[in-house]
Amino acid sequence: MSKKIKIILSGGGTGGHIYPAIAIANEIKKQFPDSEILFVGAKDKMEMQKVPQAGYNIKGLWISGIQRKLSLDNLMFPFKLISSLWNSFKIIKNFKPDVVIGTGGFASGAVMQVANWLKIPTVIQEQNSYPGITNKLLAKKAQTICVAYSGLNRFFINNNIIETGNPVRADILDIESKKYEAINYFKLDSNKKTLVVLGGSLGARAINRLIEANLEDFKKQNIQVLWQCGKFYFDEYKKYTNSENTIQVLSFVDRMDLLYAAADFIISRSGASSVSELAIVAKPTIFIPSPNVAEDHQTKNAKAIADQNAAILIKEAELDQKFKSVFENLISDSDLQQKMSANFKKLAKPNATIDIVKNIMNIIKS
Repeated sequence: MSKKIKIILSGGGTGGHIYPAIAIANEIKKQFPDSEILFVGAKDKMEMQKVPQAGYNIKGLWISGIQRKLSLDNLMFPFKLISSLWNSFKIIKNFKPDVVIGTGGFASGAVMQVANWLKIPTVIQEQNSYPGITNKLLAKKAQTICVAYSGLNRFFINNNIIETGNPVRADILDIESKKYEAINYFKLDSNKKTLVVLGGSLGARAINRLIEANLEDFKKQNIQVLWQCGKFYFDEYKKYTNSENTIQVLSFVDRMDLLYAAADFIISRSGASSVSELAIVAKPTIFIPSPNVAEDHQTKNAKAIADQNAAILIKEAELDQKFKSVFENLISDSDLQQKMSANFKKLAKPNATIDIVKNIMNIIKS
């Protein structure tokens, strides 16, 4: 491509929106080193730290979602929306992007809407099996909608739906070769099986309580635990880290590739990005969806995998009755483990990021 391409990426509020956007940006930079990329996010959200750490510039908008209960934030929403639309207009007019890409979140909604008004091509990257209202509204004008699950044409009145999968970090594409490095990195016992627990960057109270209640059982089962409890809960649970390293409580993990490589079994939330990464990792997985997300996305994501016999779904409300027997059955049945891993691997889309960027470039060329 002869001219320098300019792209705005917008998405945030959670890692599930931010990390796919960064993965797309990294692939664009890899293919087109001279490209200019600008991120737009919400001023007080985690993207304002994560995006600069990844090496990209970001502009912040004064925007937030509508709360379920009456609050000052809800009363301020119309003013925030007007402010965000006006600032999005100024950002786009100044930067002059060839295309605007949205990966979800309220900041994404404002920027994409202004791009539509200004007749600038837009691309939606929908991570979930059940899209949110923002993407449903924006989809009507989008040139392309890149989705991770089949059957989303029932939600989007748009013929340009492409099933690409979700963008994932490049360093997890070959974890098989990293097992020895992972064992050394976490100082694990190579003769024990390892359970990895993922509650997301902020943590998950129900999962943390579950692991706390089952630590003695894990010890009896000769299983060592890498427990990512989240930054909100670290002070509460760090006391369980022991000197033998059979229980390691972690606030946040920089080397997710090594965490996945170390795992024999995984317990995880089922945000869209996590599900896509875990399909590539293809370890026996128990999903415990968060019931507190919009549209109950996580349950739908996990069900889409469990229906293929590729993972196990246990709802939070069923943990007390089901977890012990389900986990015991999983760790003792090697045939079940192999079948789940093989089925999960079939659902993986390791080329998702490359395919998304290819579609973005086709739009710019046309």
